[in-house]
Amino acid sequence: MLIYLLKKKMTLKRHHKIMIGSLSSLFIIALIANSVCLYFLFVKVNVEYSELSSKITELQTNTQSKMSELTDSLTTTKESLETQLSELKSSTSSDFSGIIEDVIPAVVTIKTDVAQGTGFIIDSEGYIVTNAHVLSGGHQVWAITSDQRTIEGSLIGYDETLDVALLKISGTYDYLSLDDSNNIQVGEKVIAIGNPLGLQFSVSEGIVSAVHRAGVNNLDIYIQTDAALNPGNSGGPLINKKGKVIGINNFKVGSSESLGFALESNYLKESINQIAQTVLNQTLI
Repeated sequence: MLIYLLKKKMTLKRHHKIMIGSLSSLFIIALIANSVCLYFLFVKVNVEYSELSSKITELQTNTQSKMSELTDSLTTTKESLETQLSELKSSTSSDFSGIIEDVIPAVVTIKTDVAQGTGFIIDSEGYIVTNAHVLSGGHQVWAITSDQRTIEGSLIGYDETLDVALLKISGTYDYLSLDDSNNIQVGEKVIAIGNPLGLQFSVSEGIVSAVHRAGVNNLDIYIQTDAALNPGNSGGPLINKKGKVIGINNFKVGSSESLGFALESNYLKESINQIAQTVLNQTLI
């Protein structure tokens, strides 16, 4: 009987140990499972946080880009409106007085030791364009500005076919912009500025009589105008109501009146840049 009770007591202890061991194992497994779940949850949260941060950064970048585009657009619109208002004001004006005041500072008298003509500044650094024939036979050249300063110039190069010469004077200046000569309309008003017969900075008004006329070089690249051109006007600008250059005054037919011709601005621009590329290895306008 005693032996039976002892065996029974031992059996109960072993059973309890198994139950305790099982409960401990379950607890550990549950703890591990919970830790794994927490880890994956943490990883998921980190991934979602990274994605959210990336989206926020992308949104900020896009917003800044849109704001920049909007600012550029508003600036462009403002400039366009100012230009249109200026052009409208000019087109409705009864004369060129406002434009002349702005243009004259960029026009110069070109003088050599044998002749004189006109030129105009095309770049703030003092690059001047005139007719090549104005410089023919001369050994020195000077530019006389609207405020009567005489500045020695240097010849950069010339285009014999189109009768264009590029000069340079030292200093910083106002300059004239070239307009697109493809937009010239027959009948539109223009002014020619030059030094006819030595009368500095004289202005004559006229209209565009025709475009794409043939010149002495047999090229159909000249504007015909009835604005008075006389000796000394050569190399001066032909200017539209926007205050931009549409041609460089080149020649007139004999002693005829109202038959002046100017090289169209698109060909003038091409000639200037070709000279600049050849000599200076750069494009000016």
